[in-house]
Amino acid sequence: MSAKKVPGRQELIDMAIKEAGHNDFGDPWFFKNLDVLLPILNDEAQLSDSGVDTATGMFVRALVNRLRFQHLLTRHPEIDDEEVSVVACVAGLPRTGSTMLHRIMAASPNLTGIRWYETQNYMPFPDEKRGNPQPRRDAGQQILNYMLQTIPDLMSIHPMDIEQPDEEVIILGQMFSSTMMEGTFYVPTFTKWLNTQDTRVWYRDLKRILKAMQWWDPTRAGKKWILKTPGNLIGMDGVFDSFPEAKIVMTHRTPVESIPSYCSMQYSLYQMVSDTITKEMVGAFIEPRLHEWLSMFIAARDKIGEGRFIDIDYRDQLTKPVETAGRVLTEVGLPVSPEVREAMDVWAEGNKREDRAPHKYTLEDFGLTRDQVSTHFSDYISRFIEAK
Repeated sequence: MSAKKVPGRQELIDMAIKEAGHNDFGDPWFFKNLDVLLPILNDEAQLSDSGVDTATGMFVRALVNRLRFQHLLTRHPEIDDEEVSVVACVAGLPRTGSTMLHRIMAASPNLTGIRWYETQNYMPFPDEKRGNPQPRRDAGQQILNYMLQTIPDLMSIHPMDIEQPDEEVIILGQMFSSTMMEGTFYVPTFTKWLNTQDTRVWYRDLKRILKAMQWWDPTRAGKKWILKTPGNLIGMDGVFDSFPEAKIVMTHRTPVESIPSYCSMQYSLYQMVSDTITKEMVGAFIEPRLHEWLSMFIAARDKIGEGRFIDIDYRDQLTKPVETAGRVLTEVGLPVSPEVREAMDVWAEGNKREDRAPHKYTLEDFGLTRDQVSTHFSDYISRFIEAK
């Protein structure tokens, strides 16, 4: 554990203003989240020296993105007139096939998603020309290269490409909200506080960011959006509020398989920022936390009714991925034309699981047992897995 500390709020702000050359953050609601997070991060996350540097750089980049976002809105108020149409929001526990479903659907020429390089820097750089985001592509590739050098097996766990669609949770995390913080740092105490927050403000800002991204990129004109992140499970009030037209696509896989897979992923990610987080600590945190995610989601689902939801079984994605994606497109009201089918076929052929190294894990690696998980998640398993 490092003797260094992540700087306080004002020092982070000063660094961001110096880099961005602007000082207007717009609505400062997210500073409350940062103020709660920082002492927990410095006390609980057991950051290494490199972890402190990573967190500092991440937070400064988040604030710089916010400054650039507000500056763009100030110069171009017409951005708020953009019409953003989100047809589907993919959720489901981590490691349930949501990434594959998201990307295969987003391969449709009529749809768009947030590209990985955009998640890292969602606003254009000062020297960037509209419609030519190469500077951000280059920056995203540098970030991805560092991640792969630090975690060589990451591509077998969660394949990434700077041009592939990825999770809006990374953008929400730059507002120090969503499950991004717990996915990057070991901060169980912060998650308890986050559970009590109003998620609607997160997604209202996300919608404005999507408007700005759509306005900046002419290739998105007329396209509908598909979003995806397991973290949406704790943010359904926000999703319903900002994207009332979107269907919620929930991917399902037995937690006996998905939980150890996610523990393995999280342990690898925590190794980027800490030398002392153990596998047992990860298991003891992740297993009840994912149960909490599901409980929050199912409560929201039961309140709003079944009509907004589409359920997808992980086993169907393994055996018939294009047909499964086509079913979702049909249910959200989008035709599966020959052109769309061909685009999804091309994606599926080029992204087979067997083309990657195997991802190995067991429950026991993380101090968990099959009986423990089966019992704890028995209601979910009977409702969504065994009922298949």
